Order: sequence, then C-alpha cells, then structure tokens
Amino acid sequence: MIPRKAAIIDMGTNTFHLLLVELSADNFTTLYKEKIAVKIGQGGINRNLITEDAKKRAFHTLGHFKNLIDGESITEIFAFATSAVRNADNGQDFVAEIKNRFNITVHVIDGVQEAHLIYEGIKFSGSLDQETHLMMDIGGGSVEFIIGNNQKAFWKQSFEIGGQRLLDLFHYHDPIISEEITNLNLHLENKLSELISAIKTYQPTKLVGASGTFDTLSDMYYETIHRQKGKAEQSFILPRDGFETLAEQLLTLNKAERLKIPGMIPMRVDMIVVASCLIKYILNFVPVDSLICSSYALKEGAISQLLSNSILIAAPEIE
Repeated sequence: MIPRKAAIIDMGTNTFHLLLVELSADNFTTLYKEKIAVKIGQGGINRNLITEDAKKRAFHTLGHFKNLIDGESITEIFAFATSAVRNADNGQDFVAEIKNRFNITVHVIDGVQEAHLIYEGIKFSGSLDQETHLMMDIGGGSVEFIIGNNQKAFWKQSFEIGGQRLLDLFHYHDPIISEEITNLNLHLENKLSELISAIKTYQPTKLVGASGTFDTLSDMYYETIHRQKGKAEQSFILPRDGFETLAEQLLTLNKAERLKIPGMIPMRVDMIVVASCLIKYILNFVPVDSLICSSYALKEGAISQLLSNSILIAAPEIE
C-alpha cells in the first residue's frame, strides 16, 4: 500500500512553518520540517495590512515550500493562516494570490479554530494529564489560551495581543525600560479580563506553553543545566525559578547581548522580550512551580485531526 503523506503549512504572523509527514494508523513520521521568519505582520499588523514587502517574503517562502512538497510528490496540503491574515483588510486578496501562484488553498482560521488546533496539538504531545491546565501559545499576532485537561477543553479563546503587536506598541528602547513594561502590563490587564475570570472559574493548577517562545525558553534553560533535549520527547519542564532568571536577563540585556545567550535564536531575539513580560503577567494568576513546554502546537493538532479523519477546515468551528 502506498503510504499516505501530507504537508502542513502554518502561516503565522512571525514565522511560516512547513511540516511534511507520513501518516500511519495513529501516529506520524516527520519527513521534513522547516521554519522561516517571514514576518508578514511586520510594518502593518497594527494597521490591519499585509505590506508589499511582507507579501514578497511570503511568496518567496511559499515557492520554496511548494518545491519541497512537490519533491515528495505530496498532494494533500493543509495550509493555515492566522491572526495577521484574518485581520488584514487585504488578507483575502493575499490568499487569492497564493492560490493563483502556487495552487495552494489557504484556510484562514478564526481564533477559536486556532485555539482548538493548538489544544489538539498539546494533547497529542502528552503534556496533559487529568489535572486542569492553562495552555497558551504566543504567536506574533494573537495569543491563544485554553483551559482543560487530557480529556477535553473547558474554555478556549484567542486574544489579539501577539508578540509583534506588543513589540510595535511597547518596546521602543533596548533594553526595554520599566515604563514600557508598566504600560504593557496595563494593556494586558485591559485585554485579558475574560481570561482572568476563566482562571478564577476553572482554577488551573498547571501551565503549558506551546511552541515558539516556549521552545526557545526551554532550549535556553537546558543550556544552563548542560542537558540536551531528547529527540523523541515533545514535552519539557522549565522550572519557574529557571524562567524567572531567564526573564530577568531578557529584560535587562540589549539585543546584541541577548543574542549571546546560549540557546537563543535570532528570529526570537526581539519578540521574546515582550513574550516574557506576558508570561510573567500570567504567572501572577496561576500558582505553579514549573512551566510545561510542549513542542507540539497547531501543526501537530492538524495532524492529530487528520489521523482521526475529523479535520473540518471549512467548518465554522473545528471540533
């Protein structure tokens, strides 16, 4: 029997991800994966615009991805666009041009769909148990929060407070100054009242961070303890005091100094500052001694649903 292959393209506000997989009955084998800092939100995200420069970077990257997909003779392509595209006034034109140029149908998913796929990815990683967890995924345009356990999600919501938005609004000095952190926290207090109410209602006892920022933070922590991440692992523990030590560095060093931190990668060096401020804010409301970092998120959530044949991309909500 010919193995079933699929390609997942996650067109995030900051990073485009490609994941090529071979599907089995209940799992998958990664054939190839790549991430590129396309930054389609740069210069336009707070104006609801994808700029011409951003489009050029996106088309260049998608052309590269399509060549890799064709090289594996993959015809099942699932492409998702999130915050930057769904909020852009020219987002539909952008998606139509991608279809015209590359014959790739991009599904512009709403915040609830995005949160659901992230939950499915985190669950697939094995990061959850029967306790109630607060899960978060910090994207460039939006941040998704989910409250649930390894059986179901009790509550989920997306907030347009992603790293690129916070960077553009609050991070003008390098290193960031205390006044900017104060203003950022006031902004979060204003935007996240529904989340704080949900935390009080469901009282999560564990915190899980998915992909992106959390991958980098856990990489940096593992460097400090001189350990390597296991290649077969998808879930990693970052002690709270380890995070707080790293956050203190990130908030007090300039860009050149941050780049020298072992485990830091250039594509995260700017956004990780405001992302750390967000995590610090959330930790005020969730009494945990450690953060669980899931390397699985939206892409793997899509694969999980492909495996169960329940991916309903065009539906109002993926369930």
